[in-house]
Amino acid sequence: CLNYGGRPEIVDAVRSILRQGVSRDEVSEETIRQHLYWPDMSDPDLVIRTSGEQRLSNFLMWQSTYSELFWCQSHWPAFSEQDLDEALTAFSERQRRYGK
Repeated sequence: CLNYGGRPEIVDAVRSILRQGVSRDEVSEETIRQHLYWPDMSDPDLVIRTSGEQRLSNFLMWQSTYSELFWCQSHWPAFSEQDLDEALTAFSERQRRYGK
């Protein structure tokens, strides 16, 4: 995701919808999704944030709404198989409620 930002992606989606002349009553979450950069990509179940930062840093803002988040102290180049195992173990122990 080089030179990617979640907010600009949403702005670009809205602009695309407006260019197509979609009426405001026709705009839905699905309409917006279809105008995102990768409309067929599934929403991630898990977002792993490396380097100890506890923020999403503008990453997949629309798509990660119901993602589980895992904070890892390792920096990306040093992210190991052990770090991944830890993230997946933590994820498997969570009860997903999807906003309910």
